[in-house]
Amino acid sequence: MVAAGAVWTLQGLGHLGGSAMSGEDTWAIVGPILAGFGVALAIVVLQKRH
Repeated sequence: MVAAGAVWTLQGLGHLGGSAMSGEDTWAIVGPILAGFGVALAIVVLQKRH
């Protein structure tokens, strides 16, 4: 989730081209949200393992 969010963010900001998502503001917003959920999920899973 974190990696996908990072890619979507970079595409949305126009730093990664070659996609219909490139340069679209929506993905510059959705990407960090997805990455944040990925980080939160990792924290929850790691805390439950201890």
